[in-house]
Amino acid sequence: MKYNHIEEGIFLARPNRFIAEVSIEGKSEICHVKNTGRCKELLIPGASIYTQRNENPNRKTKLDLISVYKGDTLVNMDSQVPNKVVEDWIKEGNFLEEITFLKREQTYGNSRFDIYVEGEGKKIFMEVKGVTLEEDHVAMFPDAPTQRGVKHIEELIKCKEEGYEAYIFFVIQMKGVTSFIPNDKTHPEFAEALKRAKLAGVRILAYDCIITRDSITIDSPIPVEL
Repeated sequence: MKYNHIEEGIFLARPNRFIAEVSIEGKSEICHVKNTGRCKELLIPGASIYTQRNENPNRKTKLDLISVYKGDTLVNMDSQVPNKVVEDWIKEGNFLEEITFLKREQTYGNSRFDIYVEGEGKKIFMEVKGVTLEEDHVAMFPDAPTQRGVKHIEELIKCKEEGYEAYIFFVIQMKGVTSFIPNDKTHPEFAEALKRAKLAGVRILAYDCIITRDSITIDSPIPVEL
């Protein structure tokens, strides 16, 4: 996926989870943070960032925070992009060779899943999770407790029981990681739910991404350790 109107800057502060203070060409500006996670290990004063400028006159903030350098590693922290890059990845033939139907935000019963795919005689529900937390080259999710995430896993287990195929796709929004694990220290309930899902036949995928100043592309599979 490509971004446009990208500008380089410096992160200054995050007054609340929705906005950040940044410096663009020496001028202080308010920037929308497209990630409500904690991201404390990323949003450090002085960190180099990339922002996207939006010219919509109805918007209060003209900038969106897209990515940030953690050391030498560029991390995309746009929480709205993982669904799109997975959709592109599927359309490019990386998931099924023949796709007969593909829809985002598909409702099933009382649930709504990120992606629904049909092809090769399969009917598949998929939940997508963006991952920005990394420690010692290990990617982890979540970076904050997520009851919504637990609910998604439980719903996928029900889909599997009712004859559908079910997947959880962790989009690791950076390169340089060697494995993925659930963050049981932050949310043990999520980690346990993920283990139950695997035992129930839900397939768990994790892929890293190539990140540039104006793009994000799914790249290589990463081992999942539960």
